[in-house]
Formats: sequence, C-alpha cells, structure tokens
Amino acid sequence: MTTKTKERITIPVAGMTCASCVGKVEGSLLKVPGVAEAAVNLATEEATVEYDPGSSSLDDLYRAVEAAGYQPKPSGKTFAVRGMTCASCVKKVEDAILTVEGVERAQVNLATERVTVAVTPAVDLEALRRSVAGAGYELGREVEAGAEMEDEEAAERAREERSLRLRMLFALGVGVVLIVLAQSARIPVLSDVRLGTINVVQFLLATPVQFWAGWRFYRGAWQVGKHRSTDMNTLIAVGTSAAYFYSIVATFWPSLIETAPGISADVYFDTAAVIVGLILLGRWMEARAKGQTSAAIKRLMGLRAKTARVVRDGEEQDVPIEDVVPGDVVIVRPGEKLPVDGVVLEGRSAVDESMLTGESLPVEKGPDDEVFGSTINKTGSFRFRATKVGKDSALSQIIRLVQEAQGSKAPIQRLADLIASYFVPIVFGIALGVFAIWWLFGPAPAITFALLNTVAVLIIACPCALGLATPTAIMVGTGKGAEYGILIRGGESLETAHKITTVVLDKTGTITEGKPAVTDVVTVDGLPADELLRLAASAERGSEHPLGEAIVQEAQARSLPLAEAEEFQATPGHGIEARVEGRRLVVGNLRLMEDRKLELNGLVQRGEALAQDGKTAMFVAVDGQVAGVIAVADTLKPGSRDAIAELQRMGLSVIMLTGDHRGTAEAIARQVGVDRTLAEVLPEDKVRHVRDLQAAGEVVAMVGDGINDAPALAQADVGIAIGTGTDVAMEASDITLIKGDPRDVATAIRLSKQTMRTIRQNLFWAFLYNTALIPVAAGALYPLFSNTGVPLVLEPFFGEFGFLNPMLAGGAMALSSVSVMLNSLRLRGFRPSDTTLGM
Repeated sequence: MTTKTKERITIPVAGMTCASCVGKVEGSLLKVPGVAEAAVNLATEEATVEYDPGSSSLDDLYRAVEAAGYQPKPSGKTFAVRGMTCASCVKKVEDAILTVEGVERAQVNLATERVTVAVTPAVDLEALRRSVAGAGYELGREVEAGAEMEDEEAAERAREERSLRLRMLFALGVGVVLIVLAQSARIPVLSDVRLGTINVVQFLLATPVQFWAGWRFYRGAWQVGKHRSTDMNTLIAVGTSAAYFYSIVATFWPSLIETAPGISADVYFDTAAVIVGLILLGRWMEARAKGQTSAAIKRLMGLRAKTARVVRDGEEQDVPIEDVVPGDVVIVRPGEKLPVDGVVLEGRSAVDESMLTGESLPVEKGPDDEVFGSTINKTGSFRFRATKVGKDSALSQIIRLVQEAQGSKAPIQRLADLIASYFVPIVFGIALGVFAIWWLFGPAPAITFALLNTVAVLIIACPCALGLATPTAIMVGTGKGAEYGILIRGGESLETAHKITTVVLDKTGTITEGKPAVTDVVTVDGLPADELLRLAASAERGSEHPLGEAIVQEAQARSLPLAEAEEFQATPGHGIEARVEGRRLVVGNLRLMEDRKLELNGLVQRGEALAQDGKTAMFVAVDGQVAGVIAVADTLKPGSRDAIAELQRMGLSVIMLTGDHRGTAEAIARQVGVDRTLAEVLPEDKVRHVRDLQAAGEVVAMVGDGINDAPALAQADVGIAIGTGTDVAMEASDITLIKGDPRDVATAIRLSKQTMRTIRQNLFWAFLYNTALIPVAAGALYPLFSNTGVPLVLEPFFGEFGFLNPMLAGGAMALSSVSVMLNSLRLRGFRPSDTTLGM
C-alpha cells in the first residue's frame, strides 16, 4: 500500500475584500478532490492549500478560486538564462516564455542573464524550459527573487495605493461639491437657480464618481455575481446604486415619486458619492496599513546581500549571489555583509548576527565556526566555504517560516469566517425587510425613508472588519517575534501559547549551557590557582574526556602557557596521570586519589561541598601531594534565573526535566528556583511526564533542544525548540528561539498573550459594530424621536427623526476596518519586559 504524499501551496488571490470572501474561496477549494485543508488569509490575500497531487492538479485549484468569483494572482519566479548575447535575444526569450499557458508576464535582464516570470499556480515549469530551448536558449535553475522582483512588487503596491488615493480624493472632492449643491436653497448665490437645473448638475458630477471612482465595486460584485454569490462589493454596489438611480428618477421623472401632496422628489447624489469616497478612503488606509503589517518580512528580505566575492580558478571575482554554489570559497572583508551560509576556513573576525538572533554583541568567529548569510563582518577578514545558498540559507528558512506563519489561521478566526460567510446574505434579507416595512408602514414620504434606511443598512453592514481582525494581528505579532529571534509557526501556535499554564524546561542545553566548564579552582599550600590550572591542563591535553577538555579550554581562555605532557596514562572512569615539566601529576576523582594513597590535605570536605552544588570535583595531586581541587560543571546560561523568575511572575508553573541524577538536578534547581524537579528521566519517559501533566488539566509548553527532546516537544501543547534556528528542529517545533536564550520563552508567551488580546479586541469591536449599528441604520431610533425630534447635537448624524445618514454609515464602515488595522499595528510597539532582556 502506497502512502499518498500531500503538498502545500500558497496561491495569491485578487479581489477579496471581506470575511465572506474568505469563506467562499475556502469553500470552493475544499470541494476539489484531494484537498485536505484550505486556509485563506484576507490580510496577505493568499490561500494556503494542502492537497494530494494524485487526486487534483494545480490547475484544479486555480479553477476553484475562479469558480468562487476571484482571480488567482500570478506569482513571481526568477530563472537564470544562458546563451543570450544581444537585445534581440531578450525579445526572443520573452516571446518564447509568453507562449506558455499560465504565463502572464516575462521580463528579461540581459546584464544579469535573468528572467523574471509572473505565472499562475497552474504553469508547467518544464513547458517553460522546453519553450526557451526551442528558441535556442537554456532556462537554468530557479533562483531566489532578487531586488528586481521585490522592487516590482513594491511598485505594484504603490500603483494600487496611488489609484485608490486618486479615486478617493476625486470622489470626496465631488462629494463636498454635491453636499453644497444639495443645500442650494439655503445658499444665497444658488437660491435663485432652478432646482431641476441643480439636480442635473449633480447628476453630471455624480456619474463619474459612481462609474469611475466606484467601478471596482461593480467589477467585484460582477465577479462573484457570475457565480451566484455576494460579498462586500455587492453591498456597496447595490447600496450606492439605489441612491444614485433613485436620484436619476427624481431628477428626470419626478412625477413618478411625487404621487401625493407633501411628497417631494429629493435627490441623493451626494449620498452615493460620499459613500464611495469614504469607502475608498478606508481601502486606501487599509492598503497602507497592510504594507506596515508585513514590514518584518520586508526588513528580513532587505537584509540579503546582492553580490559575493568568490575564488575561482585561483582568482577573486565578484558574482551575483544567485551564482554562488555550495563548495565555493568566499572572501569577506571588514564591514561587508556575508552573502551565504558557510564554515570558516581561515582568518578570524567578529560577526554581527543581530539580524538573525536579536543579540547585539558581535560573535567571535574562527576556523571551523559556522557563519550565516546576511550577517555583517565587523573587524577582520576571513575565507569560508559556502554550505547553504539561496533557499537553503538560514535567513531564507526564517523568511519562509515567518511567511507561513503570517498566512496561517488561528482557530478563533474560523468562527469569525463562518459567521461572515452567512452575514452578507442575511444583510440582504434584512435590507429587503427594512425597505418593505418602511415603504408599507412608514410615514410620508415612505419611499424616501425606505430608500435611505435600506442604503444605510447595506453600507454599514459590510463585514470587512471581521475578516481583518485576526490575520492582521497575526501578521504583526509573528513579524515582531522574528525581530527578537522568536519564530512562531502560525496562528494555532499563538492561540495555544497564550493558554499555557505549565512550562517544562529540559535542563541540558536549555537551563544550562550543555557543555562542562570550570567553575572553581581551590588550592592549598599557597600554590597559585593559575599554576594549578596550568599544570592540570598540560596533563589533560592528551585526554579526550569532556571534563579534561573543559580544564584545557579554561587554561587557554586565561592565556596560560601549556607544557608538553609525558608518560600520559588514563584510568577510565577515574582520571589521568602524566609527567609535566618533570613533576608527577594525578588528576581525577576521590577514588583515584585514595587508590594512589595520596595525601588529601583536608580537601575532602571541600570536594563534597562542591558535589552538593552539582559540580564534579577533580582533585589535582602534584608529586604525591593533593595540591587543589578543580570543579567542573555544566554551567547555567546567563539568563536562566531571570527567565524562570519571569515565568513564575506570569503565574506559570515551571518544571525542570532531566536525565541527570537527583543530586545534580536538585543543585541546579536550587540555583534557578524552579517549582518542581523531575530527575533521572529517560528520554522515552519524557513524553509520559508531559502526558501526565496534560491529564491533570495543565496546558504544557515543553522547551528543549528540538532533537533529543523531539517526542516530548511533539506531545506538548506547545513545543518550543531552543537553539541556533538553523536546525531541522525549526520544522518540528511550534516556536523556535533562535538565540537559545531561555528568557525568550517568557517573551514568546508574553507576545502570544498580547497578540491574542489584540485579536479579541478586534473581534469584539467588529462584532459590536455590526450588531449594534444595523438596527440603528434600519431606523430603530425613529420611535424615540418621532414626536420629540432629535436633539440638536445629534441632528447632523440622525437627521430630524433619528434616521442614520447613509453617508455616516459609509464613514463608520470605513472607520471600522481602519480601526482594526490600527489596533493590530499597535503590536509593533511590543517590547520584551526589562527582566526578559536581562536589564
């Protein structure tokens, strides 16, 4: 039996304007055979689909989006092209690519020998290669979209913003003139002009607003209407058209309306124009705010280097970063940006890795050290061998993870999308009911009241704020996390993280450094500590034991001159013996000292005290006398105490989990102040402990290195991998802490809480806005003011009898979307607490 392999693809979708659009696209995609999951994000305008390629094709997904009434946008791919020599080659390659089905645009750059192709998800890349080959050229490998594609996308966004701004200013400008004309009877200069003439002028001014500035609403309504559906564009198009065409009748055939004494044929061209202008104002502000929500991704993309200096055929040459391949020797000089990931071959320097880790201090690099692309070389020059390039680099992986997170959907959003999917049809039903009630039972002029209340209901009920409430907050929250070296997998991880009640920390590599280091050097008989350490390190140079290596590293860190050891002999499990500078040294545990019948000089008690603190005591004997004790331990990470204290201040229970024996575990626990310690736990038992906590009703976050703790990370409600961020563990965890700083655990949980608080605020105001203002728009205030009249201060908003002005309904609708966006953007001000920053 073969296992079906699922694939995940992201499809950019144009034409979506509100939460009901989200439901329609998702519903259409889920009907395609083989589609297991479809999540549409209104803020990023993308659909992420998990499907079985054996059951359906990309073309099926493409058609499903179209069937819902929306347009899959072309995505950009950049390829190397070989064989071009002149401008005529450019035209031939472009023409060859444009003949392939699914290609919408092709742009060849002869200087860089690149072609950027805008394609639909259904395009056949092999067909692209065959077509280019048929023209006499070779289409090479796909490369990461460089500055050209990013600039093109930025230019497209700028064009859209300019278009919205132009139409918005035109509509609002004309709208102001129409409002003045509507009050012509009260304006001395216009009071003598015939009303019919004024109305015709209003008609001429309002028409381009309705069908030029507001054309996008008709186009959007038609797209979904072809598929027997409705969305926000439908509400706006129907609402403004009702006011506009009613006004045409009142202008040219007033007798059809003036059917009884006291009923006048009023026009509402100003209402239609101002509504179009206000909604375009909201769209323009949304477009600007959306650009800011993805600012983190833009900053990360902007960090990429453009060129690299490589050694080829014994010569240095500058090449585009896309031409660097694994194995190339790359040269980096002071102040330059590293182009790709690699391993240092020769030279030393300090490298600023803050763009990856958020850590401000440069990191010292030397031979065999790993370096990462887009970090900045600060001091020396060095050469390194490229290991990961293009899409495999650490920065590209981080960008991909953040993009996936920003395109994901939190469970809380699904409820909002479900409600919104039914919302528009319900609003149309309400609007028809409002029109019928006011026309049949309203006071004279009933048709006017029916029209105004119906338009107000249609305009004010657009559910765009519902659709933006969750994705905008997730985009800003996950982007902000990336700035601090916290990679969050998606909306579901965020939503679960804010519910955490218990944090389980693996000891080794999470609370401690994960490698032994010298912590104490105790001497007797006046021997200097550095001399004891120098002799012990000289003896241990031949040892491969981690404790011996720790002593050697400490001596090297203190720049102590080491001597050659002779007659080296290791006793497994106990220690070593050697001769250094003619002196006989024995370095090892208490049992080795006793076996050699060496005088301990009262150091037994000191060794026991060190052991109680979780340290390993290494006795050092020189020429038959124990001269001191060197304590080695897996030292605490600098931020461990602060991290645990911060988690406890947040009301979380903190548990340390370790395979170490209980004495060592409890010593570490006392130092950091955890609530509970689980010691001598085998790797396979870690899952059981996490499961037991969950059975007791706890929401558990497991923090580990992401490899040894993988089963427990998977079992936990939220798995947090703590490490360099370049490991496969990034794929397995819900949250990855790139710096490996335990203080970031608290920062990640705090960020998730703040993001979820923002989402709840957004949803609350979006629901409140829609549910509270629809009755007002329908005329619910009329019974309150029908006899007494509206108070003077409220009359500009509700007229004489408590009817909501449709222009204000348009303004309120635009304001609701913008307020949600601005509330989400407040997350950009998130800062870790002083404690989590170690200040």
